Amino acid sequence: MKITTARQGFPMYRKAAVAMLELALCTALASTVGAQSPADPAWQDVGRLLHGQPADGGGYVRFNFPRTDLKVTLGDVTIAPALALVSWAGFSGIPAAATVMGDIVCTETELAPVLKALANANIDVTAIHDHLNGESPRLAYVHYHAMGNAADMGRRLDGVFAMTKAPRPAVAVAAVPLTVDSAQVFDVMGKRGKAAGSVASVSFVLVTEPIMMNGRPALPALAYGTPIVIQQLSPTRAVATGDFAVLAAQVQPILRALAAAGITATAVHNHLVGAVPNVYYIHFWGDAPLPTLLHGLRAAVDAARK
Repeated sequence: MKITTARQGFPMYRKAAVAMLELALCTALASTVGAQSPADPAWQDVGRLLHGQPADGGGYVRFNFPRTDLKVTLGDVTIAPALALVSWAGFSGIPAAATVMGDIVCTETELAPVLKALANANIDVTAIHDHLNGESPRLAYVHYHAMGNAADMGRRLDGVFAMTKAPRPAVAVAAVPLTVDSAQVFDVMGKRGKAAGSVASVSFVLVTEPIMMNGRPALPALAYGTPIVIQQLSPTRAVATGDFAVLAAQVQPILRALAAAGITATAVHNHLVGAVPNVYYIHFWGDAPLPTLLHGLRAAVDAARK
């Protein structure tokens, strides 16, 4: 019988142990440095550079710029900016060594200037695509990613956002009565979220293993969250959009669940370049009575968890 000595076997075990330790440390670091406070003076400084107000993104600092300057319709539906028309930037990590990603809602005439500005600012483009299908005017969504000093990235992003007509600072919207049945949304989806006016949203993380980008762990809520957004149009009708961020094995079950519920998948693609493992994003559009829509979306969430 061949005996492997501890000295012979140690390098292999040491390598595996070191890899596991590095992954554990990276995951712990992501959860620690990702949970930043928008009230931190450093993030307030970034906000001044971006002409926006920092908000809590659920573990990261987020700047939202709704396209309130646009009137976008899809069929007979006027899309609320909060449903699908928000340009944004999300920062994780510490201000001195941050990761930023987000997407920019562009009209057809804004797309080329935005892409040129991103290239000049040395900010990576990770996706250019539609989120909707048949909207007017037509829109493109440009996803981006960069790492470095948060203030420096804020200065560079300021020039990028300036290529669109998105109001900065965001136009304050007068408070309106809550018309979406948020209690039903949160109950059926099995999770509390946010609601204002006619729009309610919930967010899930359906990928259960760490995702690495450029040697760093990606913060789940920022990089591969699954937002589901509902706009209630009337007591008998609602629309929904968002995207499922999942691994390869989850793609087909979700697509089948959406099709069975009469919800249209509008895109399947990547938002992250170089992610390990690869993450796929399934955008969708649903138009149905609110209970029908919610039960269909819940079925798709459950399909991703099987």
